[in-house]
Amino acid sequence: MTSLYQNLGGADGIAALVDDIVDAHLRNPVIKARYEPLAEDPEKFEQAKKHLRDFLGTGSGGPEDYTGRSMPDTHRGMNISAAEYMAACDDIMNTLDAHNVKEEARKDVLFIAWSLKDEIMHI
Repeated sequence: MTSLYQNLGGADGIAALVDDIVDAHLRNPVIKARYEPLAEDPEKFEQAKKHLRDFLGTGSGGPEDYTGRSMPDTHRGMNISAAEYMAACDDIMNTLDAHNVKEEARKDVLFIAWSLKDEIMHI
């Protein structure tokens, strides 16, 4: 049986997905204001993308070691709305589709994203 990590393309596939997801967030009118300040600092921007790669790699069964903050600690005080969360999820799903990720893997990623909503929204 193929792992989610493998279905996402391993380290290289996940890196490409993260780059494209972040690019989509920067174009998304609902959430781009949250990402634009980060993108203005190349060092912080790359660190954030590394955390995303490691988080997705770890969460999908890969060998990456996520050492970033917890979801509540990362998002506390941001008061992310349901509309913003859905916009981010839409960007993720559209990017997975654009990368021809298999439907079962897309469902797994959506399940993971949805399971984290209470750790991210309105905190």
